[in-house]
Amino acid sequence: MYTEAEERILEQAERQSFCISSTLLLTAFSTVFFPRILDSLGAPSAINFVHFAVVPITSAFVILQSKSRDRAQLRITKTLLSWLFAFLCVEMISAVLNHAGIINVVLDFLLLCEPLIFLMAIASLPLSQKSVSTFRFWFIIFYFFHIAAALFQRLVLRLHFNRGLADNIQGVFYRSGSGHVVGASVAISFGLYFFLTAITRPLWQRFIVLFACLFSVIAADAKQVILVCLLGFAVLSLTKVGDIQKIVLYSILSTLLIIVSYWAIYQFDFLRPFRTWMDIELYGPDGDATQLKFKSIEIIYSHYQTGLEWFFGLGPGHTTDRLGGWMLRDYSGLLSPFGATTTTIGKETWQAVTESWLGDRSSFFSPFWGWAALWGDLGFIGLGTYLFLWAIVWKHLCADDFSKFLVITVFLHGLIFTQLEEPGYMLSITALIGLRWQEENNHTSHQR
Repeated sequence: MYTEAEERILEQAERQSFCISSTLLLTAFSTVFFPRILDSLGAPSAINFVHFAVVPITSAFVILQSKSRDRAQLRITKTLLSWLFAFLCVEMISAVLNHAGIINVVLDFLLLCEPLIFLMAIASLPLSQKSVSTFRFWFIIFYFFHIAAALFQRLVLRLHFNRGLADNIQGVFYRSGSGHVVGASVAISFGLYFFLTAITRPLWQRFIVLFACLFSVIAADAKQVILVCLLGFAVLSLTKVGDIQKIVLYSILSTLLIIVSYWAIYQFDFLRPFRTWMDIELYGPDGDATQLKFKSIEIIYSHYQTGLEWFFGLGPGHTTDRLGGWMLRDYSGLLSPFGATTTTIGKETWQAVTESWLGDRSSFFSPFWGWAALWGDLGFIGLGTYLFLWAIVWKHLCADDFSKFLVITVFLHGLIFTQLEEPGYMLSITALIGLRWQEENNHTSHQR
């Protein structure tokens, strides 16, 4: 037991530690959140890689400097660290077996695990109730800036009339390949977070924020984001098997949302783009959408030579993830001197996209999707290890249904495109999960 004087000294030390750690984490987050818009304003392209150094180093410093005495925090940190190391070992084994460059391992590991490292750092902070509020305030400022940027692009600059149309409405992720989807995903996630948690704000203010976020999604023509949210809510209802009231409530709400959405798509012209997916014939076993979607798996399998590929894949960045698909190609001048290695799988998959009439319709049909790419790069062992990391997050860091909803949407986005490796999206999601965990953990501790 500590004396009263010792307790005051410890509290003062914790406040000082929080000021340093929170400032470092917010700075690290900004290196992920803003580089795209800075790049579009003329900053060198290397700015897109700064976060790969800043986030892990900053997170490691915060974790090591944490003065938390909370056993739950310590246990979660140790568990995640152990499994992150296991995943890194899988990356190394796959690289050795497939002669992949060390830079491939580093980038692939960070693309997939940087968000989890950042989440672990947030969860390790010993935050008081006041500290949580301060930390939350600055993250909300970041998200508000993103929403404001998206609305400015749509209502003032009217970028939806330029080449690329609605795809130009991207907020702070401006001029990135799938920036409209990333921006819309972050917007709706934050909108729901604010609506559900800003309980001290008047209801009308929370509705305005949620409406602004929804408007930015529609303005960006990010159809898959709406679909992911609807499916995410439906899947969340299935997780409530032991809670009859929540099953009924979520099932009714999910059904109503689907019915209203389907009706609205055929009633309002501005929702016309959502009809792209309504042709059932596209999705049969021989349907064009099905054939294109699973083309990457067919191409990856055609490159198998030994049975080891089933377990450890074809190597980090060697198939259809962001690295193999375009990142190693677009930044070859920067990465080649570090020994980056590639294969022809990315080119073959792009060729399939070019030859399909659905190739330029929507990323919903893309053969470049996260879970297939992870399996292609690292095999079933890599895929299983990564899924287990998220299972740890689900069990220990999802403080409420909203956090679980976010994890479900991450999983669903992984079935569509490469958002599992989009730092701006993934760190935005893990930041919200970390905030909710800190809020709930602090509330529980305060009650005790």
